[in-house]
Amino acid sequence: MDKREYQWAWLMVLPVLVLVAFSAVIPLMTVVNYSLQDILGRSAFFVGAEWFEETLNNSRLQAALMRQFAFSFTILAIQIPLGIGIALLMPKRGWQASAVLILITMPLLVPWNVVGSMWQIFTRGDIGLAGFIIRELGYDYNITANAVDAWVTIIIMDIWHWTPLVALLCYSGLRSIPEAYFQAARIDRASKWATFRYIQLPKLTNVLVIAVLLRFMHSFMIYAEPFVLTGGGPGSSTTFLSQSLATMAIAQQDLGPSAAFSITYFLIILAVSYVFYVTIMNMQKEKAAQQGAGGAE
Repeated sequence: MDKREYQWAWLMVLPVLVLVAFSAVIPLMTVVNYSLQDILGRSAFFVGAEWFEETLNNSRLQAALMRQFAFSFTILAIQIPLGIGIALLMPKRGWQASAVLILITMPLLVPWNVVGSMWQIFTRGDIGLAGFIIRELGYDYNITANAVDAWVTIIIMDIWHWTPLVALLCYSGLRSIPEAYFQAARIDRASKWATFRYIQLPKLTNVLVIAVLLRFMHSFMIYAEPFVLTGGGPGSSTTFLSQSLATMAIAQQDLGPSAAFSITYFLIILAVSYVFYVTIMNMQKEKAAQQGAGGAE
């Protein structure tokens, strides 16, 4: 292929660029435009960073941000180790492996709003199995009146819904490890813990980075499940950033503040994800450099 043919090949990407422009870039620029103006009917007045200052100084949004971070980090602390454990216990081959893969992916097929409805019914004390059992055990379980019950229920619901994704990613990473590593471990009579620590876990690093980034970004943007399950209550105890943004933009029609809020929201997710990715990559580079120096000695 000569240089002219290579340049013509870029035309194949043009439809994708046009689609991305209409679905992402143009809406983003519209939001940026709203965040810098005060919209009054058909008139618009430039206000600069006023809406951003108002967003950052809003105590209600600051509280929602703290709840959001608490939820996301709790989810990661539970789902990542649990996903690794499930992946280690899954069959490696045969029909059992296929059956387990089908069963474990079923929660991922349930739409987000349906998940909230399912758990709302499941946890009701009058018709829900979980609510009935918990109350029979003597605990006054009520997600509409008790903030702790609501929080625990949302966390368990998210674990049920999204831990299979982490398990599938870890399972694919484990299956990609060459058998020669395990043969060497058996020859050296390495224990299961040593095999996991020095072979499986290091080989899962890249997969775990993807899993953590995906789960953090999604958990930080969670909306449908807690909105359907608790409506953000009791009070505002389960009102996360996404619900606060939807209320501001749709219910209150505050286009300027909501646009500034959405950009701030996006930048927080981008910054945390970038810092995490760079930190992990630097740790890997330092570890590789130390191993190289040790091998040279």
